[in-house]
Amino acid sequence: MPLRQWIRSANFAIEGILYAAKTQRHVRYHFYSSAAVLLLSFGLGISSTDFLIIALAAIAVLIAELFNTAIETVVDFVCPEHHEKARVAKDVAAGAVLITAFGAAMIGYIILSPAIFRSFREEFHIAKHSAEEIALASCVLVLITVVITKAYFGKGAPLRGGIPSGHAALAFSAWIVVIYLTTSTAVSLIAFFLASAVAASRVSLGIHTVWEVVLGGIIGASLTFLMFQLFF
Repeated sequence: MPLRQWIRSANFAIEGILYAAKTQRHVRYHFYSSAAVLLLSFGLGISSTDFLIIALAAIAVLIAELFNTAIETVVDFVCPEHHEKARVAKDVAAGAVLITAFGAAMIGYIILSPAIFRSFREEFHIAKHSAEEIALASCVLVLITVVITKAYFGKGAPLRGGIPSGHAALAFSAWIVVIYLTTSTAVSLIAFFLASAVAASRVSLGIHTVWEVVLGGIIGASLTFLMFQLFF
């Protein structure tokens, strides 16, 4: 079925991201940096356009790192022994990452420095955002945390097994979002039961252990709750 094939392809793609995060410390550093910039930009209250530019710059760096990892892997497979052409290929790929990272750093400095300097001159306060903006940012932050945690433990595939459960993390993140978006206790309870059903299905299918889904739920709910407490 097309949907099943798409899920399988997505699993392979995310597995590639996890492989890079597990084996390349610079990829992990860029994930850390992306999360930090997300929180800093939210706290400073930069415009949506500036935030989009910074997000695209961070994505460009991650893409460059992934291409660099792919090129290094192919070169090592084709030419396992030392060869000058292999060294050149790796150096050029690393140079592309350096240029991209330098450009992203300059973009970040140009956009964020005025707001940072202003916060030192004036009384610093954390900018507030709409629930929709916080929901999107929370989703991104939860996904980054899941990728980093899975890379750290090095177990399972991204959509099948491993620590923590990404499905549970996103499901309970959505539950917290629903709590803030609605004043209805009934709707919040329904969202909680749906999130619990998602987590339980991962255990019943033998994909995750109870501990893995509990950890995923805690990560998703706590990070999203913290985001709303800070920025809502």
